[in-house]
Amino acid sequence: MRKRSDEEVSVLRLAQSVRESVSPASGDEDVLRICKDICFTELAGKKCGLKSRSYAEMKRAVRLVYCTLRCELEILQDLADDPQVTEIMVNGPGAVFIERGSGIERSDVFFETPRQLEQVIQRLAARVGREMNELNPIVDARLSDGSRINAVGANVAIGGPILTIRKFNKGRMTMEDLVAQGDISSRAAELLKLLVECRYNIFVSGGTSSGKTTFLNILSDHIPPQERVIVIEDSAELQIRSHQNLVRLEAKGANAQGRGAVTIKDLIRASLRMRPDRIIVGEVRGAEVVDMLAAMSTGHDGSLSTGHANSAAGMIGRLETMFLSETGFPIDAVRSQIAQSIDVFVHLARTQDGHRRVIEISEVRGVENGEVRLAQLFGYEPGKGLGATGEKLAKTEKLRLRGAQLPDGL
Repeated sequence: MRKRSDEEVSVLRLAQSVRESVSPASGDEDVLRICKDICFTELAGKKCGLKSRSYAEMKRAVRLVYCTLRCELEILQDLADDPQVTEIMVNGPGAVFIERGSGIERSDVFFETPRQLEQVIQRLAARVGREMNELNPIVDARLSDGSRINAVGANVAIGGPILTIRKFNKGRMTMEDLVAQGDISSRAAELLKLLVECRYNIFVSGGTSSGKTTFLNILSDHIPPQERVIVIEDSAELQIRSHQNLVRLEAKGANAQGRGAVTIKDLIRASLRMRPDRIIVGEVRGAEVVDMLAAMSTGHDGSLSTGHANSAAGMIGRLETMFLSETGFPIDAVRSQIAQSIDVFVHLARTQDGHRRVIEISEVRGVENGEVRLAQLFGYEPGKGLGATGEKLAKTEKLRLRGAQLPDGL
């Protein structure tokens, strides 16, 4: 934990002074006024033994004290409000890192005690019906704005409580934005739009923070608005728009007694009785893969999902492993199920320049020699971007069924 200099004033102590001066009925403006009065008096006076403080420093102290009292994330609130910050990583009370743009940097804010950080985490978890304690030291939840949080308690985190916040992207991106940024080629974007419209089952793979959720949002823009869409997530993050007939389902963890859990697998099964045109599963991590693939291959064409992997081929391997762990089916049967269910894999990755890009679009061509065969339609090369490989889409039945055809050049 960072050691404070003699000239620094405790934000917690100032916050306590303000807390003693406000009433439960005090509004935000009243609290801010009292923060200014107390902070400016103490920071500028002799009580703290300070040599001098600039106006900017005192104004910052007022903001930190106010956030400690009034904001959901306390001293992290300004980082959460910064549109350029995409991730906040708290490695214990004295080490706060942020991701801004293409790099990670250390922030100058910090929690004064492990208990202060722990209280923030417990309050965030409680707002979504979850709790963090010695029996439940790991918490996944989301903030009121949709941002995702992961927290690990001090009993398993050696340096103190750990908090990671994946910020909710308020600026909804489109496929055109990705093309303009060079994150996908215009031809590849045109193909994916057509595949979504014509109800191809698409699986998006990629590593952590590669942009899978954002890309799933973008693909959903091209689902015809009259269709009934069921969205299933572990933690609600997707921003599906332009669909009035939309059902959103979110998994629920068990309570302190180990009861009441509702899994992604449970929700997929329930969704099949809701007359869905499309099922979107935010992320596949385990047993739910069996029901998701079954839905894709039994009349719910146009379904979308994501998963963690280092390549499209690696994603197939992970799906096989998850399926086998749940069912124990013969590997040939598992691979046949995957090949029948998923039409196209789209793989995303962070390139060396920090951009999240589409680096592979591959069509599933069935099972050959006991392996799921992929044909790469588009591939990424550094310095050249995402380009066509020369392979053409072979499965065109869904296009013909909807009176569509591949544009020239695709």
